[in-house]
Amino acid sequence: MAAMPQPDLLGLVASLDAALLPCLPARELQAADRSTHSSPQVDVERHAADFMEAAKTLQLYFIRVQHQHKPTKEEALRKEIAGLEAELNEKDALLEKQNKLLQHWQGLLEAQKNIHIQELERV
Repeated sequence: MAAMPQPDLLGLVASLDAALLPCLPARELQAADRSTHSSPQVDVERHAADFMEAAKTLQLYFIRVQHQHKPTKEEALRKEIAGLEAELNEKDALLEKQNKLLQHWQGLLEAQKNIHIQELERV
């Protein structure tokens, strides 16, 4: 993809404001002036068209930025694989810990069993 010049984000937002703000007084003028003079309506339509053009430019900017920062399929798969491997390692560590506890408990039970057997043999 060819490198495109990056528009100034604040400039894009300022162009939205610049296109929208004149619409407000023009709209009020149109409501107050019921004459056949169509200048306020034309102004509103022109400013609305300017606003829509600025909004479209800003939308295209955000789509381009989103596309540039979107990871490739390969990167996404590598990240997912790394996450799954980390999860497996964590679960392996938990299994190892539980296995050690189980062996400890089995040892305690075996010792307790031997104590009971010795007491029964004495009786």
